[in-house]
Amino acid sequence: MVTDQGRHSPLSPPEAADLVLDFVNTRPIGGREERLADAPAAARWLRAAGLAHEGTLVTEADAAAARELRQALVTVLLAHAGEHAGGGPGDGGPGGGGPGGGTTLEEAEAHLRRSGALYPLSPVVTAHDVRLVPAHGGVPGAFGGLLAAVAELARGGLWARVKACRNPPCHLGFYDRTRNCSAAYCSPKRCGAQVAMRSYRSRRAADPAGAARE
Repeated sequence: MVTDQGRHSPLSPPEAADLVLDFVNTRPIGGREERLADAPAAARWLRAAGLAHEGTLVTEADAAAARELRQALVTVLLAHAGEHAGGGPGDGGPGGGGPGGGTTLEEAEAHLRRSGALYPLSPVVTAHDVRLVPAHGGVPGAFGGLLAAVAELARGGLWARVKACRNPPCHLGFYDRTRNCSAAYCSPKRCGAQVAMRSYRSRRAADPAGAARE
């Protein structure tokens, strides 16, 4: 895990961002399979991400908890992109009534606070830096590792650059490489254009007379 964020340009995603984005993008986006569908799938992802060992026991309840944690993070990443209301594809996560699968930002933040208590971190202090590492092993430690990555991004001032695409059919997690941190879509040419076209068609439908004058 990268611990000295000062060595990174803010336009270049550090390892912590890659980990968080890989986690939120385990969702079935664009026809891809759900990578946290059940205990075996969740175990495979956690091992591949380096968050769990081969012998780590992952239960169906752990897989459900992973999906709920992911849902909360997606909602926060949508807020980073400027999305604070509306709906999204279901994810079996907490709450119902906001972006990112029906979770409001307040519900997502509350869930992440509870997760912080369930999966605590401990500071490791050296002469060179201070790192937060999971206080427990097993699956709680794996989830703690994800929260440690979030904390690392926040410490480096990069957390707001980790976003989820505002295009409702997409919501893909991405790293904002713009200098003014203004990106709202994973691809302006694809998702940005789709949103603009839907907005244009909505305006035409709402004002047929105006559309006729165009």
